[in-house]
Amino acid sequence: VQLVESGGGLVQTGGSLRLSCAASGFTFDDYAIGWFRQAPGKEREGVSCFSKTDGSEYYRADVEGRFTMSHDTGENTAYLQMDNLKPEDTGIYHCAADYACGSADWGRLDRYGFWGQGTQVTVSS
Repeated sequence: VQLVESGGGLVQTGGSLRLSCAASGFTFDDYAIGWFRQAPGKEREGVSCFSKTDGSEYYRADVEGRFTMSHDTGENTAYLQMDNLKPEDTGIYHCAADYACGSADWGRLDRYGFWGQGTQVTVSS
């Protein structure tokens, strides 16, 4: 299983980015994809999770309404559309995969067995 993120960059406050997570070695039909971020000097935190197996979808409160997950099964790629970006969204964004989001503990890092290397997102004020 391999996950490769791309699409990060530098944007101004209010701007948008779309992150991609290209997967190989498994199909989204059987797995959940989580997005995480880590700001400098802070712990990695859950951003969102989507499970194709049961259709569940989760977002952390401070990104709900601004971030949207999607996926392309044919391309085996997940996306995170990020709009109205804020400086506090700055960090390295990782995608991760496992069998399910896990409901209340979808943001727990140890739930996910497979991780990408991350892509840097920087939002300037």
